[in-house]
Amino acid sequence: MLMNNFVKYLSNERNYSSYTISAYSSDLIQFFKFLNLDCDVSNLDTICINRVRAWIVYLKKNLVSAKTINRKISSLKSFFNFCNREMYTSANPTLKIRNLKESRKLPTVVSEKSLQDLFDTGNIFKNNFQGLRDRLILELLYQTGVRVGELINIRLRDCSFSKKELLVFGKRNKQRIIPLNPSILHLLDIYIKSRASHYKVTDIDFLFMSDSCKQSYSKMIYRIVNRYLSLVSSVQKKSPHILRHAFATHLLSRGADLNAIKDLLGHSSLLSTQVYTQVSSEKIKKVYKKSHPRG
Repeated sequence: MLMNNFVKYLSNERNYSSYTISAYSSDLIQFFKFLNLDCDVSNLDTICINRVRAWIVYLKKNLVSAKTINRKISSLKSFFNFCNREMYTSANPTLKIRNLKESRKLPTVVSEKSLQDLFDTGNIFKNNFQGLRDRLILELLYQTGVRVGELINIRLRDCSFSKKELLVFGKRNKQRIIPLNPSILHLLDIYIKSRASHYKVTDIDFLFMSDSCKQSYSKMIYRIVNRYLSLVSSVQKKSPHILRHAFATHLLSRGADLNAIKDLLGHSSLLSTQVYTQVSSEKIKKVYKKSHPRG
């Protein structure tokens, strides 16, 4: 009951995505399992700051990254803030818990050449509905920079052919508009017409669906992206988010304004977008060292 109420709070009041809600729920289940407790109101007052710290130490000893631990801390803080508000408990054991310092890693980026090979090589995508769907998924991820959670929630009505734009619902249901170029609009048009005859359903309006005629899901998109990127790139990580990094980095390297990229990505702060300037700088340094006679 407590967990259900918390999930409703995240969904209805905080407008968190299904992906975030799933992650927060998983974190809480893991935390209570570590304490050998049920997620129940009667157990809340037995949880003190030392027990929270013990969990963080346990995660660090098991080599969980600082970024992931900080996400789990955020899950706990949201949960206990909710419990305080609803008067399930009078104490909040997370108040003095601080996030761990994260090492700032530059995002992995697929090269323009690799993606050009992916989209321009004739025999990579099959000449059937599955090939058409897979190509559109990869094109949308690369040409719009949307997150995988945003992609799977795109509905047919969000694609405007007259305005040549896509309506995207980001984190906390925040809306943004992304322009679409003629090539992807053409691909969308062909796909939507093929989709109607392929699935033969009228009550599901999500742009992408699974083979069982349900809304697509993150693992499905990950498998598709991983399979195709493996054909053209040797980068170790081949996730949908890699295409989001490529979208931002390639725009920046071609002279796009950083604030415009921030808005297209749906970042709330320019600090999040500035990491791509570091990627471009590192690329310039490598080119200089490789090409200059005295580099």
